[in-house]
Amino acid sequence: MSEIENQTTIASFFPVFKPLDTEIGDVKFAGAIGGSGPPVLLLHGSPQTHIAWRKIASRLSETYTLIIPDLPGYGASQIIDDSARWTKRRVADALVALMGHLGHQRFAVVGHDRGARVGYRLALDSKDRVAAYSSLTVIPTLDALSSVDFRFANKNFHWFFLAQDDGIPERLLDAAPDAFIDLVLSGMVGGLDTIEPAALEAYRAAFRNPSVRHAMCEDYRAALNEDFNLDTADRTAAHKLVCPVQVLWPAIEQRPGAPSPIEVWSRWADNVVGTSTSGGHLQPEDASDEVLDALLPFLANSRGTSL
Repeated sequence: MSEIENQTTIASFFPVFKPLDTEIGDVKFAGAIGGSGPPVLLLHGSPQTHIAWRKIASRLSETYTLIIPDLPGYGASQIIDDSARWTKRRVADALVALMGHLGHQRFAVVGHDRGARVGYRLALDSKDRVAAYSSLTVIPTLDALSSVDFRFANKNFHWFFLAQDDGIPERLLDAAPDAFIDLVLSGMVGGLDTIEPAALEAYRAAFRNPSVRHAMCEDYRAALNEDFNLDTADRTAAHKLVCPVQVLWPAIEQRPGAPSPIEVWSRWADNVVGTSTSGGHLQPEDASDEVLDALLPFLANSRGTSL
């Protein structure tokens, strides 16, 4: 995506925001910046881009300065050096550098899906930088993979397909990128009607870029390898998030007999709150009002931690 195309996207989905166009280290970040007040970093999931936050940003920006990047390799955020895999730790370090460059030494993190996995890694590795952390739809990778059964694997087949080695997923995705992303997004929300046509086309357009598809595959490969190992090491060492933690999850995704997301996150943090929402997996899009109703008081209560 060119700079002009990025500006057009910002104007369409974030009309009062400015484009984020900043090169820091090994990433040329794209996205949006807007609002005023304490800083909040919003991190999208897969297979989306920063526009996943379009229904959240306006109301949230009345109270907070929002930094909404495409994750490295996703959307229009270009990876300059991919000689080593972009693990969640490497992505988190790049985001800390971005926030520091923008003048934000301490900030809240709100992440959905893959962005939530980056978010908790950032909070674990850079405890002094994160004032509060909110996870939408996600429990830590270690816990998620340890509880996989055939029903989960069938519904979330892309976790394991995209993680295959030797470039096989990339080569297969070349044949029908739109069909694949439509299948995945539809499975997340029970159909594509939740996503308005302009946003769906933006997601498709990003996914048509082979470098974006490769970055996503590397993201999932990292999850089943380096990220899982990092989580295991943290669990063994009893490392915890020290900031307040919120978890929001779709009630439809709660498996019978499984521990609640609050119970899972309580193994990783001492201060955990949360609730379920209606809708499907794409909470910032199909349950945006419920997310905001939970997120705003959580962030307000966390301002006492120097947010």
